[in-house]
Amino acid sequence: MEVILKTDIEKLGYKDDLVEVKDGFGRNYLIPQGHAILATLSVKKMHAETVRQRAKKIEKVRAAAQKMADKMKDMSITVGAKVGESGKIFGSVNNIQLAEEITKLGFEIDRKNIKIKGETIKTVGQYEAEVAFHRDVVETISFEVVGE
Repeated sequence: MEVILKTDIEKLGYKDDLVEVKDGFGRNYLIPQGHAILATLSVKKMHAETVRQRAKKIEKVRAAAQKMADKMKDMSITVGAKVGESGKIFGSVNNIQLAEEITKLGFEIDRKNIKIKGETIKTVGQYEAEVAFHRDVVETISFEVVGE
């Protein structure tokens, strides 16, 4: 079954993508939840025209996201966490704390667009995360976790 996505679905596609899904997934989840519409011939034609008209706007947004990614790549990001005597963090550092620190630097990034590489962060040190500024612009940034 072919559907056109109305929202971004992780591991499936982005908004306005034409994707092939199993019939049950499309009929029982995507379409009733409003995440997709059935891709009939007439809908495909309207979708192609809409995508063609939006191409310039999307390119401007992508260029702005690339500019923001280039600025952020060179910045040093420090996340503070409460640390015990052995150097272990009380709890763990996650994408919410990283998003808050990035916001303090003047960049508006949604926490859902940040994926920390590796396992959970439970000690101080240097780590990396992938930040999706746009669907085509994904940048790896490094950050440091320090004790407070």
